[in-house]
Amino acid sequence: MLIDGIHVPLAVPFYRDGGLYLRKLEHNVRRYSLGPVHGLVALAPGGEASATSDAEAAEMLQAVGETAAREKVLVAGIERDSVYGALALAEVAEKAAFDALLVAAPRNWQNLIRSGDHSSLTLFFRSVADAASLPVLLWSDNADGGFELPPNMIGDLASHSNITGIYTTNLTVGRHAEIAAVVSQRREVEVTTLFAPVTRRMKRQQANGAATFVSADALGGGIAVATAPPLPSLKTRTKMVNFQIMAAGRTNSMVSLLEAGVAGAMPCLATCAPQACYEPFAAFKDGDPVLAVEKAARLEAADTLTSELGIAAVKYGCDLNGYFGGLPRLPRLPLNANERSRVESALRELKN
Repeated sequence: MLIDGIHVPLAVPFYRDGGLYLRKLEHNVRRYSLGPVHGLVALAPGGEASATSDAEAAEMLQAVGETAAREKVLVAGIERDSVYGALALAEVAEKAAFDALLVAAPRNWQNLIRSGDHSSLTLFFRSVADAASLPVLLWSDNADGGFELPPNMIGDLASHSNITGIYTTNLTVGRHAEIAAVVSQRREVEVTTLFAPVTRRMKRQQANGAATFVSADALGGGIAVATAPPLPSLKTRTKMVNFQIMAAGRTNSMVSLLEAGVAGAMPCLATCAPQACYEPFAAFKDGDPVLAVEKAARLEAADTLTSELGIAAVKYGCDLNGYFGGLPRLPRLPLNANERSRVESALRELKN
């Protein structure tokens, strides 16, 4: 599966009493589907996915799969503390026509390391990849409580035929070079004639067709029977890609990372300002690095503030920009009046 471009980590909407608000999730997904972003990541690690139950996580995956535009790549976070739990969510994601799985180390990963030996963590990732029917992407997080995958572990896991890429937070050009040096595997992926990803929902629609056509023969009399016209054939080709490295978290190094060769980015800020986060990527792809740097500089204040204030700021930014953010689920607290004012000021120039 081709993973590139700008991906949006979906916020988890809640009612004021803390219940899961699926209708607002669907509203957000529909709005993102109308924009230029390339992919949507449900239950992304580091957000409020860890605050949801297994049943709620399954409902979210089903809702996103049913609502998203077929051209958008769908990635399902399956952050669970056991192989069994991760694979249970992976099965839901497969049924919901997601395209790939994002696998993070168990939250108690410290207890799995003995004398610097990472074999238990390697076994976790490999076991999930062995049994999963969808391609697996690794999650590496150097924030508090997260686990940053060492380059040698990434190189080992990249040799697995079903592990095709990685999202890594706070990525630097130096760390990207370290990862790129240990992942030499190239894979063949299916793309459109314009080298865009071919999603599973595109294939599903092609296979199912649509019974909305009345044949001309039936118009001359008798009983008209709706028959499915042949859909235009989905023309595809193949492309060879390297191990796909996606930057996650901050936007402050996006352009330099694109120049270094990253496939794309999943900034937290894209949840509330997807168009603004897409513009530096688009300028870079159009061959205008100067404009890309200028567009990225516009994100700096908002990116810094949302990083400082966390999920509550991102969700409030969603409310400002026409998406539903709502309140975080306790024990996370909403913003106070002063913090809301700071977010409003930072996002004033980033309206969609």
